[in-house]
Amino acid sequence: MISSLYAAERGAGPKTVVFLHGFGGCHEDWHEVISTLAPGSRTLAYDLPGHGLSLDFPDGGPAKAAARAVLADLAARGIRRVHLVGHSMGGAAAVLMALAEPETIASLTLLAPGGFGTEINGPLLRRYAAAADKSEIRACLAAMSGPQSPPSERIVDVLGEMRARPGQLHKLVEIAAAMTRGDRQGVIPRERLETLDMQVMVVWGTDDAVLPFSQADGLPVHFHLHNVLQAGHMLVEEAPGLIAEIVGRNMKRRSRALRPNSAPAAD
Repeated sequence: MISSLYAAERGAGPKTVVFLHGFGGCHEDWHEVISTLAPGSRTLAYDLPGHGLSLDFPDGGPAKAAARAVLADLAARGIRRVHLVGHSMGGAAAVLMALAEPETIASLTLLAPGGFGTEINGPLLRRYAAAADKSEIRACLAAMSGPQSPPSERIVDVLGEMRARPGQLHKLVEIAAAMTRGDRQGVIPRERLETLDMQVMVVWGTDDAVLPFSQADGLPVHFHLHNVLQAGHMLVEEAPGLIAEIVGRNMKRRSRALRPNSAPAAD
């Protein structure tokens, strides 16, 4: 039997918000963000291929596989347009989704997205991939977070349970090796980013130890950028209230196509 892609669904309303977690995470990462998000929206938080309840999904791997899988799942659900939120590897997948089917994406909120520069902390990500016990998971999360943001025990427990499933650690090690080959990551060309005409918000922690926030330099002028002071890579857990606020704000912005003469904005 072919395993399906798992998504946790909450709420109802005319707008659908889709959440894509980062490498080594799962849909539970978004619990506090979704709980804080203004009511009136339907939310879908995915377990990406090779993660959590989507562990056995065919072709589980980095961002390209995730983008294809989520687009296919949305089509199967009959969902024609979504507000898309992605963190890290999930951010790269979100961009690839928007490039492949721009008419499907109403807005794009990217949290320390992958693919914006070659530099990546390969050793830390490979260590995180292989982390089996809660003490090692906690230590990796602490290394990826800002100095003022100790990892929550809730997420340590969630990830510990996820990694206890047969085959999960092997799959994470496999994905990490592919994603950090040569301690470099694949890059989405800036000229392709220029073609995105939906509202795009990029959020980055200034103390990111996985993907340096300098990778946000030189983004297309119509992108909005929000740097979070003293935050690390794990923005979803470090600042859930702020992330929910930013997602809600980006959802309300008018599309770029409706504002052809507007100047770039900063947050």
